[in-house]
Amino acid sequence: MAKAPKSDIIPDLDAMPGMPLPQEQQRLFGHGYAERTLLEAYRSRRMHHAWIIGGPKGIGKATLAFRFAKFAQTYPDRFSPECGSANDLSIQPSQEDTIGNIQAHTNILHLKRPWDKNAKRYKTELTVDEVRRTVPFFGTTSGGQGWRICIVDSADEMNKNAANALLKVLEEPPDRSIFLILSHAPGRILPTIRSRCRRLDVKPLTMEDLSAALQNLGLTKTHTSEDVEHAQILSGGSVRRAALLLENGGVDTARAFDALVGSLPNLDVRKLHVFAEKVSTRGADDLYDIFKDLLRDRIASNLRKDADAGRRARNLVSWADVWEKANKSITLADALNLDRKQVVLNAFRSMADSMAMMSTKD
Repeated sequence: MAKAPKSDIIPDLDAMPGMPLPQEQQRLFGHGYAERTLLEAYRSRRMHHAWIIGGPKGIGKATLAFRFAKFAQTYPDRFSPECGSANDLSIQPSQEDTIGNIQAHTNILHLKRPWDKNAKRYKTELTVDEVRRTVPFFGTTSGGQGWRICIVDSADEMNKNAANALLKVLEEPPDRSIFLILSHAPGRILPTIRSRCRRLDVKPLTMEDLSAALQNLGLTKTHTSEDVEHAQILSGGSVRRAALLLENGGVDTARAFDALVGSLPNLDVRKLHVFAEKVSTRGADDLYDIFKDLLRDRIASNLRKDADAGRRARNLVSWADVWEKANKSITLADALNLDRKQVVLNAFRSMADSMAMMSTKD
């Protein structure tokens, strides 16, 4: 996300200007089943020590995890009458004050991609050194006889060494420990890690829940109903994505993207360069992320449409090739800090070439 400002204050990885972080959220929308599942398991005699919370990015997995962490710290005795009478994982504002800064809580460890001091940005992987923070964390006595909770955010970003380090901890879990492992694609997690966890999938928000979440954030008051509806449709049920679309010029970016794609295989070079410059310029990380999401969604959508319509095999191969090239280009640019504008230009040219080829007759 955003790079550190000149004051050298490191922004939170999930920070969005004016928006509360997942650990600061006091409400959870659309995940009542997942919340009840965690609550009932916590109050049972057989609470699993490790959970994989899976689902698309930005739908509330981190909010759910921190919500549970706060609840467990508030009610460390899970068989107490107070815990037993709870209807959900919410706690009172006064209890929030008692817990204090959840990020600095001695019983909660939040593992995420570390900050690269030299590059002044977050690393592209959740590293083994980050996972090894579990050693001193679980080596200390939990404060107030509470539960020690480790939130891995997210497992998809762990490199091989980090995943193996996490596996070692899961194989011999410390007493009174709970792991909440967030994943956007749980099927890609090491099978050995999956086998040691209970899986809890959360689904994208419905339009009704998404609308309520955006209203709670105050975004429905500051944007037109047309823009809000457009953002909701493009969001895929993700609150974060909808907020990014609304707050960072993302809706206009999406419209410009659709216009360019709609003109393919013809390319308006001037408009393409204007678009590429806008989403790749320094400080436009959110717009670039939106572009990547729009690109992947469009390629995947075209691939599905051609497959469902029984189009020629070469069409499917061509879209698969565009998908592979786009992801490779994006991954390399992110890892090596290469020119993002070239990524955008290459993606459109690749789509244009493929669509031109598809339009020709055998």
